[in-house]
Amino acid sequence: MKSAGPSAEPRGSLRQRAYDVLRRRIVEGELQPGERLVERDLAAELEVSRIPLREALRLLEADGLVLLVPHRGALVAPFTPADVRDLFDVRESLESLAARLAAARAGAPGLARLAARLDSARVATGAGDRDAIAAANAGFHTDIVELADNPLLTGMMRPLEARTHWLFRLTAQRDPARQCTEHERLYEAIAAGDTDRAAALAHEHVTAGRDVSVALAARWTRPEIDPEAVAARRRRRR
Repeated sequence: MKSAGPSAEPRGSLRQRAYDVLRRRIVEGELQPGERLVERDLAAELEVSRIPLREALRLLEADGLVLLVPHRGALVAPFTPADVRDLFDVRESLESLAARLAAARAGAPGLARLAARLDSARVATGAGDRDAIAAANAGFHTDIVELADNPLLTGMMRPLEARTHWLFRLTAQRDPARQCTEHERLYEAIAAGDTDRAAALAHEHVTAGRDVSVALAARWTRPEIDPEAVAARRRRRR
């Protein structure tokens, strides 16, 4: 029997599929900051109509991964040095809190998962696999938030996950051995239930990546795109 094809899928399913594919391509670096996203080409490639594609792009905009520019269409967000600084400002506070709560609340199964993630990072670091290093490191931070067992904190961190993972991919040339060592120390504090030390190490670890990440952002960003000006134009059009 002939398949009904993608058009038979519910619109929500088409939107989710387009969102998932584009999110992965951006986070994994296949689509670069500032790169134009041509709706016609993407709709044909993903086999979706313009409506679910545009809905997916709006979701990606809410994630901070896409910029919708009046009269120019969609772009992969420039992820400017200012954006990176803002992300670190929030991460320094929330990830420190997550580590403190994880040290207080994590049980044996959760610690085992965190240790397994750390093992994956060690293997990737030893192999020099930058993509695997970025994925393991991002997962380590996400796991700590889960171990914190605070739904409100989890909800606050969820919109940052994509940008944090994206940042790890874009800054994969940072010293992976140092990051692995810092994660090991953080794991030990959490496993020992040392809440103060876990919070301090988490803050120290996030802060250590700030300057180098901001410097790297200056290389990949598109200076001709001013996100603040785009946002101001969008507000005036409403």
